[in-house]
Amino acid sequence: MNRFDYVRPETVADAVKAVAGGNARFIAGGTNLVDLMKYNVEQPGRLVDITRLPLDAIAARDGGLSIGALVTNSTVAYDAQVKERYPLLASAILAGASGQLRNAATTGGNLNQRTRCYYFYDEATPCNKRLPGSGCPAIGGVNRIHAIFGTSPSCIATHPSDMCVGLAALDAVVRVAGPEGERTIPFAEYHRLPEDNPERDTTLKPGEIVLSVDLPDETFGPHHTYLKLRDRLSYAFALVSVAAVMTLDGDTIRSARFALGGVAHKPWRDREAEAFLAGKPATQETFAAAANIVVAAAQPQSENAFKVELTRRALVRGLSQAAAGTPQSQSDKRIA
Repeated sequence: MNRFDYVRPETVADAVKAVAGGNARFIAGGTNLVDLMKYNVEQPGRLVDITRLPLDAIAARDGGLSIGALVTNSTVAYDAQVKERYPLLASAILAGASGQLRNAATTGGNLNQRTRCYYFYDEATPCNKRLPGSGCPAIGGVNRIHAIFGTSPSCIATHPSDMCVGLAALDAVVRVAGPEGERTIPFAEYHRLPEDNPERDTTLKPGEIVLSVDLPDETFGPHHTYLKLRDRLSYAFALVSVAAVMTLDGDTIRSARFALGGVAHKPWRDREAEAFLAGKPATQETFAAAANIVVAAAQPQSENAFKVELTRRALVRGLSQAAAGTPQSQSDKRIA
């Protein structure tokens, strides 16, 4: 590692000041940043340790819940309020990483973790995300785990988070603070597609820090599911994941939202397919038609075309489970 300064502010205002005007990074659990530093992917000149900031609580807000940026993933997953009102989020978190990592990883850190693309982690290879303008060898290279939606000629990397897929389906809001004060960002707008600037993962402005993730005042009862399909049952990133919630009026879908993981540079929403579901019967035929709308936009690479059919099947299965009120079992990884 390169030499770096280390500071530990006591207030959000001091943290924002400490990270301004230089090559500085916030650090809390460090489960991603420390690895990136070891691989020389990130070389900060200053680490701003935010673990003393008052951002470690889960509290009621506007009828929903506000989850502080320093609340650990394990705490969120096992919180009684989260399990009762937003069980989809708990399921998504428990599908990711290992128990040890979830005990250290924070909510804010999970939002801002970086891709696990092989080329991004290998400083001996070009990577537009690591060194803008150097190229994307994943295009035409080893790309089995890469994106099939929202790609660009600059980058086909995927976002690795399970938690974020759940938050996207729940229409969460991210509260942040920076040199210009506080603001809120709808979760669907927090992460970016690569376009011509794949080095930018989020819409955070320079110097901004995540304060909390706020969940809306709504409930879906039993009609939710988180389905994760991966190469092995534990401690593996998703090839395709589905977070789905819906409300039903008898056997008719009143509303439905879903997000996909493992297939894009951000949790992937398809508003057209969601709108299609409203007012339709909750049947396999309906879900298959919605899935066909989604995969019509797929642009697979040389080694990941299997993800198109995997996405279609996973979405049909995920929506079916949500409609039936049978959340995905952590021990079940079969493909529909």
